[in-house]
Amino acid sequence: MYNVDRIRKKGNVKNLAVRLANNKSQIASSLARYVILIGIGFVFLYPVLYMVVNSLKSVEDLVDPAIEWLPRSICFDNFSKAFVTLNFGTAFVNSLLASLIPAVLQSFSCAVTGYALARFSIPGKKLWMALMVAVFIIPSQIMLIPRYLMFNQYGMVNTLMPQFLPALFGQGLKSSVFILVYFNFFSTYPKSLDESAYLEGAGRLTVFFKVALPLAVPAHVVSFLFSFVWYWNETTQASLMFGSVIKTLPIKLGSFADSYKSLYAADVSFSSVNEAVSLAGTLLSILPLLIFYLILQKQFVESIEKSGITGE
Repeated sequence: MYNVDRIRKKGNVKNLAVRLANNKSQIASSLARYVILIGIGFVFLYPVLYMVVNSLKSVEDLVDPAIEWLPRSICFDNFSKAFVTLNFGTAFVNSLLASLIPAVLQSFSCAVTGYALARFSIPGKKLWMALMVAVFIIPSQIMLIPRYLMFNQYGMVNTLMPQFLPALFGQGLKSSVFILVYFNFFSTYPKSLDESAYLEGAGRLTVFFKVALPLAVPAHVVSFLFSFVWYWNETTQASLMFGSVIKTLPIKLGSFADSYKSLYAADVSFSSVNEAVSLAGTLLSILPLLIFYLILQKQFVESIEKSGITGE
């Protein structure tokens, strides 16, 4: 009886030691995971924090080396001057029109193309897919002059049409990426759903609009969000096609210093743009994107996982 109790005690001690070792390994792995996540988060958040803090500093705090993160006084006047310099209201509306409508058009045209490639037997399908990848690899600047000459010939320069028409016909910014996203999604969901709709008497367009498109919500979210951000930040083609008629926020930000000096040239105290005002203008230009992402971040993360964009 004594030997049995002794064996049981040894077994309990051994199990306790194993559990302690497992707990230590779990704590170590969790600690390492959090350290890595905090480090990555700091790398991404540091520029934003730096921008926010320095955009709220006064001129005195900017030149004071003792003040780095906590300014003595918060100066909102930097944002008011940046707001006027950017002509924020008009530039924001122009940016919204030049980004939102092309993003919707591009998502729809890429969905149509991706569905056709995934569901129908198209001669030379592999060749078309290879050409799409090749188009993505070719720098967009190579096609900039031919596009300008074409749209200028049709009298569409200084309008939003050079932004709308390519997106409508699947030739927008990085459209090949979104076509592949839709192709991957439509290739994975069961064909039996389409066949059931055909048996019920539905045509191909009905199946596409009432079966395929509602199921492709993850691909829609990914395509729309990426398209919106890329169109918002696009300045090379936009500045050439829009000329001096249409100014978006990124374009206005590119000439921020000159606009600031022309507005405040008469005022000696504001005649030279400082870092705080520049950062305030930069923050205002990206603020709509930050708000947009914060609102849709949950749907965005879920859609990234479901759409297959990671290659899984």
